[in-house]
Amino acid sequence: MKAKTGDVLVFSFIGMNDASVTVGSSNTLNVKMTTDAQQMEEVVVMGYVTKSKNSMTGSSKQLSGAVLSGVPTVSVDQALQGKVAGLQVSSSSGIPGSVQDIRIRGVGSISANNQPLYVIDGVPVISGDFSGGNDNRTNGNEGTSSSISVLATLNSNDIETMTVLKDASATAAYGARGSNGVIVITTKKGKIGKPAYTISNSIGFQNNAVDGRTPLTGDQRKELYLDAIFNSYGTANSFDRAGAENWLLGTSAGLNADAAGLQDWDGVSHNWGELLKNKNATVQNTNFSVSAGDEKTTFNASLGYNRTEATVIGGDFKRLTATLGVTRKLTESLKFSTNNTFSEAKQNGILEGSATFSNPNLTKYFMNPWVNPYNADGSYNIGDGTNVSDIGYWTSLHNTFYTLANNKKTNNLLGLRSNNALEWKISDNFKYKSVFAIDYNMNTFHDYANRIHGDGADVNGSVEQNIRRNTNVVAQNSINYTKKIGLHSFDATALFEYQKNKNDFLGGYGENIAADGLIYLDVVSKNKSTLGNFSDWLNVSYLGLFNYSYDNRYVLDATYRREGSSKFAPDHRFGDFWSVGTAWNIHNESFMEGSVFNNLKLRASYGTSGNSGINENSYQRLLGFDASYDSEPAFYPSAIGNELLTWEKNNTADVGLEFGVMNNRVSGSVSYYNRKTYDLLQSVPVSLTQGATSQLMNVGSVLNKGIEVDMNFDIIRGNDFNWSVSGNYSHNNNEVEKLAKDTSGKDIEITTGTRITKVGESINTWNMRKWAGVDPANGLPLWFVNGVDGATTSVYNNAKVAMQGKSSPVFSGGFGTHLDYKGIYFDVSFYFAGGHKVYEDWAFYTQSTGNNTFVSFNGTESLMDRWQKPGDIASVPKMEIGAGRNASSTSTRFLYDGDYLRMKDLVLGYKFNNTITEAISLDGLDISVRGTNLLTFVKDDNMKYDPEVRADGFTRLVSPPVKSVVFAINIKF
Repeated sequence: MKAKTGDVLVFSFIGMNDASVTVGSSNTLNVKMTTDAQQMEEVVVMGYVTKSKNSMTGSSKQLSGAVLSGVPTVSVDQALQGKVAGLQVSSSSGIPGSVQDIRIRGVGSISANNQPLYVIDGVPVISGDFSGGNDNRTNGNEGTSSSISVLATLNSNDIETMTVLKDASATAAYGARGSNGVIVITTKKGKIGKPAYTISNSIGFQNNAVDGRTPLTGDQRKELYLDAIFNSYGTANSFDRAGAENWLLGTSAGLNADAAGLQDWDGVSHNWGELLKNKNATVQNTNFSVSAGDEKTTFNASLGYNRTEATVIGGDFKRLTATLGVTRKLTESLKFSTNNTFSEAKQNGILEGSATFSNPNLTKYFMNPWVNPYNADGSYNIGDGTNVSDIGYWTSLHNTFYTLANNKKTNNLLGLRSNNALEWKISDNFKYKSVFAIDYNMNTFHDYANRIHGDGADVNGSVEQNIRRNTNVVAQNSINYTKKIGLHSFDATALFEYQKNKNDFLGGYGENIAADGLIYLDVVSKNKSTLGNFSDWLNVSYLGLFNYSYDNRYVLDATYRREGSSKFAPDHRFGDFWSVGTAWNIHNESFMEGSVFNNLKLRASYGTSGNSGINENSYQRLLGFDASYDSEPAFYPSAIGNELLTWEKNNTADVGLEFGVMNNRVSGSVSYYNRKTYDLLQSVPVSLTQGATSQLMNVGSVLNKGIEVDMNFDIIRGNDFNWSVSGNYSHNNNEVEKLAKDTSGKDIEITTGTRITKVGESINTWNMRKWAGVDPANGLPLWFVNGVDGATTSVYNNAKVAMQGKSSPVFSGGFGTHLDYKGIYFDVSFYFAGGHKVYEDWAFYTQSTGNNTFVSFNGTESLMDRWQKPGDIASVPKMEIGAGRNASSTSTRFLYDGDYLRMKDLVLGYKFNNTITEAISLDGLDISVRGTNLLTFVKDDNMKYDPEVRADGFTRLVSPPVKSVVFAINIKF
């Protein structure tokens, strides 16, 4: 069809205002299009809806996929560390694919879940640990083997944006699951245009970011042992320090057993920790994607492969991902889209986190350095404990090299995600959308323990095989109304959501295997057992969203959600969650014309959200049927339930100021929040006459309040040279305001061996005796009698237990800089956290001044700074045969300042200019080298382990976070 003279042609383009031109007699048209500031404004993806930056009243931070895709992490949530104010990421383990601990604006719950909700392409999904063992973690409890995160099935190269929602205005739409914050992930979609292909490949190596404490060498162990012999027996038997060895080996036959093989040690020291390292572990990532489309149909597809080795031998991770997305315009008013993802992740895990004798991280510190891992012929030293050259004679630990080579512990996680939507444009004002999504995850777990040596030796080998399946189905139907009347803009959405989650578990176990190499359940002959269970829950929600704007200056935002969950009793299943927010875009006022501010917005919001992160059937009185009596089935009361149980709730107030000066040369935001969590889902002690020790109740409240600052500064802007700096900082104060009452009407105190939760203090405040050092006169350990200061005692039980600091970081943030010059670019970013303390778990063994160090297990070289004679000023008490006078028992001796600073990323790259790429028929070519976690600075010199610990504040016997160097190439054509 040809335009005729007098016809009006309308030209439109994304981000530009429409331009109308009348066709004249000339064949030439002069078309001038201007930028549409509103369309070019940043659009923030909120999950259910998208909003322009000007129309938002809540606190959020959006990151592009380009920022995340280059970070060499298996789990995408790790890439957020240091990039979002108020968000803290802690590594639970350095084994690839492990679950990460994430907290947004502090810890709000005591017994319920504290992890954020994840939403992918508008649909809430399941996250957390999906490992298949019977010790699978529940509600944060630690298992005995590597965890695997559902998020590890996502490929960061398939992500378009990640948005962190923090306040009520941003999270109230998610009702009972938004109290811990929401992380919204949008995946890449097809775009109109000719096929565009991208190939990227990266390869590198990684090692532990921090080495941790150094185990004792053989000579150091001998020195400390003889020191203990002298201190314990020298005076009574009239020998000096130099004569301790002769006395021990020559005249004290009764101590030969305690000598732990010293008399037969050949003088060669074996560093098990170094031998167990997988130095320069390989990390590889390869991705291919294509996108294309026309006016009616767009599509995108991708393939990805990741292989990441752990820094300890025996652990690695492999993942294959594939995506396919299609959008089809069926008619002028009807559009269909489908986005589908397949992933398979295989993790060779290890025993870690606990005192499992085949845990390589335990072996590093506990194994006697006098023990040779190998026999003279090169075979593994796995002796039978009858000869002093055998491992079994000197220690109860296993030869980890043998168990890693001959045992099997794998998680094979299959993920399928399909998101399908039908959109109907009813009129210019009304739109209808129907979404059906399914998120399916299945993990097959295989644990084989060989019959020769290790955990399976006593039962002649064992096999465990389990299948865990989770099916999450979400259906949404919504209608949206938009209207603009003069300067008034209205946007309203009504949505109904149905979410059904089913979890199946089926497993088997057996012992006694006939021969090596038989590793599956069908070969076991004794102690066969099966396990099977099923659980499900249902959420139904009614949601209303309303946004009003006047002249893009004044904004009013309101959300209401009524949500019901089957986790609560029928009379208490529904909760009402809402928020109201307002914003003033001051920069759009007439009196701001000509000012340096291109963005100045004041916003405020208040609202409620909730938490239902508890186990299914918690409200019900339950009977257990897994017992037997005289070989007959038996049942017993297993839970007393609580039919009054309902949502844990919180009220959040948020006030913020956002600004941009001189065309955003300087930009940022400042926020203050106050979040009160009440009706806590709390396990309350009850009388044992009820047949249980505790009952889940809605009682208590916790307050989190703080500030967040986000700043960006473009120092230099130019055609060839650009330089910018950015940073964020958050400070959070956590306080328990109310807890359940005991029988006398007083607030209960929730205590463990190291921590306490009580009114007026933060959740899980450290609670222990306070270390006072070493008595220079006699080398005895000292503690403060009152737990604070003043008088001291050398008797551990005479010292009082007192609160000693917070276990969760008080402040955190990040900062960095970016430079680019004619294609060369350089980025560096840092992450920091502090205001809390970290406890060195397992110090009772590795820091013992008694038999744990030089008889039963081993210690670390910090013990060499021990007291030896009167007047010595030492950090370690004197060595003695026996228990060591409780010197390594729980106290602040092993409690350290947790403040640290880490260089998160260091990137140097080159983006080839168009002249070069066109000459080789490419659309783009980019090469780079990236270093991750290369430097770590710790405030407390005594803190030798990696400061990035789990959210509970303990160092663990797990693989630490890693530092890596990765080389990458990205090709577009």
